[in-house]
Amino acid sequence: MNPDGFFVIGATHHTAPLAVRERLSISESVAQALREELKRLQGLREFTLLSTCNRIEFYGVADSASIAAQVQTALCSHQHFSPSEFEQFRLQLHGLEAIRHLLNVAAGIDSQMVGETEIFGQVKEAYAVAQAQGHTGPVLNRVFQKTFQAAKHVRTHTAITGGQVSIANVAVDLAYNIFGTLEETRILLLGAGEIGEKTAKAFQSRGAGSLTVSSRRLERAMELATALKASALPFDQREDRLAEFDIIVGSTSAPGTVVSWEAIKAAMHRRPARPLFFIDLALPRDIDARAAEHQNVFLYNLDDLAKIAEENRVARESETAKCRILLAERAEALWRHIAPKLAPLNVSLTAACPSESATVKGADAIH
Repeated sequence: MNPDGFFVIGATHHTAPLAVRERLSISESVAQALREELKRLQGLREFTLLSTCNRIEFYGVADSASIAAQVQTALCSHQHFSPSEFEQFRLQLHGLEAIRHLLNVAAGIDSQMVGETEIFGQVKEAYAVAQAQGHTGPVLNRVFQKTFQAAKHVRTHTAITGGQVSIANVAVDLAYNIFGTLEETRILLLGAGEIGEKTAKAFQSRGAGSLTVSSRRLERAMELATALKASALPFDQREDRLAEFDIIVGSTSAPGTVVSWEAIKAAMHRRPARPLFFIDLALPRDIDARAAEHQNVFLYNLDDLAKIAEENRVARESETAKCRILLAERAEALWRHIAPKLAPLNVSLTAACPSESATVKGADAIH
């Protein structure tokens, strides 16, 4: 039973800091070009690309152990990333360990915010894209279908999502600490996607009275503003009117910053006595990182919020342990099923199932 035929290679928040993940963040157009290149790669039978704020991972079925390295080369080429630098942060697992990792990811116990539910939908979407484009086959179809069943099972039979702390709730708590009350605060939501919408709703549920939505697509901003009973702002006015708001949530998919250092300085010149709170949930980041250097400006990004939420992780450790046991059992059963489908490889690893410590540089991949 050779593990090389099924693999995962990529980088995650466990080993790659925000600045690195930002550089590895892949646009949809680049992702599609990469998929098309990988489809032509000889020896790569099946593959799925999973790209989120906290990870970029390729799950693949290959004819030889060298294929994973070729996938890495393709990714680094498209992202203009040095392969030698990438290897400092690389996650690479094979066989049963790769199966177990995928189950942990889909169940939310490999996330920065343990127990979060968004990742399940992101994994489903990644698989749906791969399946629709003909990149999956009998092995990955089986693996992902069983992964979804396992993730649902642990959420039903454990309390892993109980007392869940989300990025949105952490951000709201921080806002309370800064402003004392949210009733008089003015909030600007940059981006009208799912993450921004959830954050906006979290603020409204805690009494925020004034919310404005701005998106690069004005029609989408108006649609979300209507749903939230908020106002809409043309995107090209966001910096000129920055001083009118107390809290700015960045959640766009823009390729670079959408709030500049110069705009922040100008805004604070107009409101020197009142703090300005930035919540940057985007990757690449929406807010110029130099904002944190300005007096009376507070800036928190994804990693900052995750560190704060880590304090709440202890309360769920016992449930996380239960999840790992349940998922390990299902991973082993699934591996026994798919292993015979993997043809013998030309090159094999020295160990049947290499440990994570041997394949992930910098830190363990599964926590």
